[in-house]
Amino acid sequence: MATAWVQRRLAAILAADVVGYSRFMEQDEAGTLAILRTLHHEVIDPLLAEHHGRTVKLMGDGILAEFGSVVDAVICAVSVQRDMAERQTEVSQERRILFRIGINLGDVVVEGGDLLDDGVNLAARLEQICEPGGVLVSGTAFDHLRGKIDLPLEFAGERRVKNIDRPIRTYRVRLDGLREGDQTPTLEPGSKPSIAVLPFANMSGDPEQDHFSDGITEDIITALSRLRWFLVIARTSTFVYKGRPADVRLVGRDLGARYVLEGSVRRIGQRVRITAQLVDAAEGHHLWAERYDRELTDIFALQDEITASVTAALEPRLVAAEGVRAERRSADDLDAWDLVARGVSHFWKLTATECDTGMSILRQAVQRYPDYAPAHSMLAFTLVVAAYVGLGPAGGERELASQLAHRAVELDEEDPWAHAALGYLAFTSRRTEDAIRHFRAALDLNPNFAAAYGALGWTFVFDGRSEHALGCFEQALRMSPQDPLNGFILAGIAAAHYFAARYPEAATWARKAVELRPGLLGGHRVLCASLGQAEQSEEAASAIAALRRLQPNVSLAWVQENVPYTAQPMARFLDGLRKAGLPD
Repeated sequence: MATAWVQRRLAAILAADVVGYSRFMEQDEAGTLAILRTLHHEVIDPLLAEHHGRTVKLMGDGILAEFGSVVDAVICAVSVQRDMAERQTEVSQERRILFRIGINLGDVVVEGGDLLDDGVNLAARLEQICEPGGVLVSGTAFDHLRGKIDLPLEFAGERRVKNIDRPIRTYRVRLDGLREGDQTPTLEPGSKPSIAVLPFANMSGDPEQDHFSDGITEDIITALSRLRWFLVIARTSTFVYKGRPADVRLVGRDLGARYVLEGSVRRIGQRVRITAQLVDAAEGHHLWAERYDRELTDIFALQDEITASVTAALEPRLVAAEGVRAERRSADDLDAWDLVARGVSHFWKLTATECDTGMSILRQAVQRYPDYAPAHSMLAFTLVVAAYVGLGPAGGERELASQLAHRAVELDEEDPWAHAALGYLAFTSRRTEDAIRHFRAALDLNPNFAAAYGALGWTFVFDGRSEHALGCFEQALRMSPQDPLNGFILAGIAAAHYFAARYPEAATWARKAVELRPGLLGGHRVLCASLGQAEQSEEAASAIAALRRLQPNVSLAWVQENVPYTAQPMARFLDGLRKAGLPD
């Protein structure tokens, strides 16, 4: 049977949509539609005609257009954004209509007047991750633009987008052009912090080992690209520095990177030493360094292990560094990312005062930037975690946390922190399978998400699945041995041993947890139950007294109502606490 002929052609596809369209429609449907009709008639349609574009389809909040030339598509997009900005100089920020525009050059399938296939899909994905009022182009579009337009193009990272298997190179069109004193269209860090991973140096003296050091570098670049908060400079840009000394300050300036990761690989026989260090490119000082000594038995397994360890360790350091940077600036001068970084930095100090400060800043971020997904996901995550660990209102803001997490997914369904927040909400409601599903979704999006591994471990603990839990906790500790949440991980390991009836081991791990986090109520409760089951009555009585000093209202009834164990584990946990001397 003959295969039906499919008409294809190469086309430049422009996808645009209105930022906050649902909010505008909810506030004033008729007025919003009238404004959009005027914009189409007076701005978009004339510019499309001027630059030889064709409207493929109109959606309620956007447009899909085709151009024969990617240069025409970008000039048209820039003209639209500039015209929109000029028209709204007298309009308040909250009422301004802003477009996001994504442009891709690719193969498309023609069906009547419609266009289909990945060439169209990718333009739509770029539009979704573009900043409001901006223009974002794909790597294939960029390759055809160089030297053909006057506006500089900034590398915006390799991004993974829905339904596209490979990471996509993305470039931001700098609408303000060259600044006074610029010699070339050099890159500058955008609102998202950017990081460049320089090729790890092969210190083995054997050129044959270059493939191993290059593999480590490439894997780290790919893994870091999954972190939604950071832009990662592409391999093609960083590998030009291979084999030559580089001043990280110059690298940061040339590549538009705020941070630079550099390292080395030395192999002697079957032993490998890998070093890595993170440097603030603007100030030149070191933020983090680590050394990994390993036996080389399986080269690919080792690459995976080192990649996971480095990536998981970097995320909290980068966020902390961004928090410090934001603290130096006036609150009125902070953009969406700065507010989130400052809030998260305070929260991870995990004291009642710092958590409250962090959540207050995150609330400001949500109010100021209602369409910024990380603000919603991190406020949702911090609200539910603070309540769970006793540093926030117990259950008082679950509905708000749920609304924020769902809104974050709506804004960016690939935000792993949003899925982690939904997992915590399900976990603390004893909806075990829902919690597992959400935490695994977070890990699918970021396989090096140590906090999600820890939360998944606790979910298994509360369902009585000790061995599953221990595997998750071990992975979390291996990935991020200095993580702020590691006190909770140690308490989780203690609980896993408790439900496996290994009471002395449980008590040992619980002691470590409360030593690391003296105010950790969950760790104290597990310690009490473990000592009760181990029949260490004197130490159990002392542990109960310490718990009641921290939590005067604690009782068996309180535990049964507030600690989300499922039925069988709950019965065993209450039995241990009763033996330790906790009152009804």
